[in-house]
Amino acid sequence: MTKYIFVTGGVVSSLGKGLAASSIGQLLEARGMKVQMMKLDPYINVDPGTMSPFQHGEVFVTDDGAETDLDLGHYERFTNAHLTKANNWTSGRIYLSVIEKERRGDYLGKTIQVIPHITDEIKAAVRVVAEKEKPDILIVEIGGTVGDIESLPFMEAIRQIGNEEGRNNALFIHVTLVPFIAAAGELKTKPTQHSVKELREIGIAPDILLCRSDRPLSLDLRKKIALFCNVKENAVISALDVKTIYEVPLAFHEQSLDALIVDELHLKEQFPNVDLKKWRELVSTIKEPSEGAVKIAIVGKYVELEDSYKSLREALTHAGVANNLKVNVHWVESESLIDDENYGSRLQDYDAILVPGGFGKRGISGMLRAIKYARKSGTPYFGICLGMQTACIEFARNVCGLRDADSTEFNSETPFPIIFKLRDLVAVEELGGTMRLGAWACQLKEGSLAREIYHNAAEISERHRHRYEFNPEYRAVLEKEGLIISGVSPDGKFVEMIELPREKHPFFVGCQFHPEYKSKPLAAHPLFVSFVRAAHENRLHSENLKDDVSSNKQIEMPERAIIESED
Repeated sequence: MTKYIFVTGGVVSSLGKGLAASSIGQLLEARGMKVQMMKLDPYINVDPGTMSPFQHGEVFVTDDGAETDLDLGHYERFTNAHLTKANNWTSGRIYLSVIEKERRGDYLGKTIQVIPHITDEIKAAVRVVAEKEKPDILIVEIGGTVGDIESLPFMEAIRQIGNEEGRNNALFIHVTLVPFIAAAGELKTKPTQHSVKELREIGIAPDILLCRSDRPLSLDLRKKIALFCNVKENAVISALDVKTIYEVPLAFHEQSLDALIVDELHLKEQFPNVDLKKWRELVSTIKEPSEGAVKIAIVGKYVELEDSYKSLREALTHAGVANNLKVNVHWVESESLIDDENYGSRLQDYDAILVPGGFGKRGISGMLRAIKYARKSGTPYFGICLGMQTACIEFARNVCGLRDADSTEFNSETPFPIIFKLRDLVAVEELGGTMRLGAWACQLKEGSLAREIYHNAAEISERHRHRYEFNPEYRAVLEKEGLIISGVSPDGKFVEMIELPREKHPFFVGCQFHPEYKSKPLAAHPLFVSFVRAAHENRLHSENLKDDVSSNKQIEMPERAIIESED
């Protein structure tokens, strides 16, 4: 029988409930359990697909094409759970489902109310995952903060599930804040006390408290929290800031959180041992890699909020582990390159350049400058989604002579629409869920770098999230000038990957899909592994050149900082 863990948050948002839930999942898997995870979000949007990255952060995409909260990315990275649309529900989606049933007459004329109809819908969504996946543990995270009006139906629903399942089959974990007040020189427990009080007024008594703070909790402080919040002393867990998010499971394990959970759920006899050897090796490599470091520039349009590229940042970390390297990511706002006459000097300090996905015209000229610099200087380049599209535009303009080549997303009147709207979406004006989403197959060209990176696989499957595509009418033109179309959909309809010949460039690869969604810390994505390796080789090459110059050897220096003016 599936047992449940419900994770709630209090005091303030952004406490790291998603990471806490993911870390718990990782610890329980290390004990041999089958774990599934869910996120229940209180906002009214049906899904986060139309929300601004600046406000909500990254939109994570599952194999079945669901646009979900970024915490589902953490769930998949930390655990082996395979997530779908069923693993992320919002208030908007719950209410939409209930309203559609009411319109069909499913409720037989009843008055529709929050209790029981909305709460029953929430409970049904949770139980569907439990019944379909049959995990040992289903971890359910409730978004938002205790006390939010919109989260009340979700709190009521999990309270009911807790009662229905019984004391040893459902566990409530509350993530809260213990702030340090500098003027008083001490940590204060009152916010936690009030947060737990509010939770208890709803009818939920937390079993375990994860106390976020910037310094360790003293024994006296733990006793005080336990006393006033009515939990056991060993159930007050310190959740300190750590150097890497992958250290969180180890920090929890050191405080016996996983042992406490299996005790509370009466699972200790079934799952007595924990194996964290590989996870410890992972953390050790992240903190102290043996092969040095690389500097990678991410030239994007949402860099003001790093959560906009959460999976991307983690995928680079995973690739660093695979290469035993530290990956130092430098965020470059693409707009800042547009009017910078010395942009080449700025970019020559990096070992590699990555242009990620995005929407809209803002900052595109800066991306094109970065791509042109990477292409002409031999700097390793990786373009993802928009990064592939802009690489094609740059190549068309500056190599093929199509000076006004563009995407119809940026210029609907362009004479050379290298990138245009998906043919299936022409005349479709709705934005929510109307893109090419989820896992799609891609066939790789024999002899290509892409195929070599994927260990000579003839066909792969990757996740997509885009509304525009490469225009096949221009394929022959670009191929004639040397661009390699190295990946296409099985029906030949979509261009999925492009690259430059290795004799002309050490690493210049673009993909229409988002490989970052499938990267895991113990199974780094091969595209990122190869990209980081290329960055390291470029760094070593540059250092050797500097050594040769300092020793007065006669060599021909590459024109890394000299890039011709924009066409």
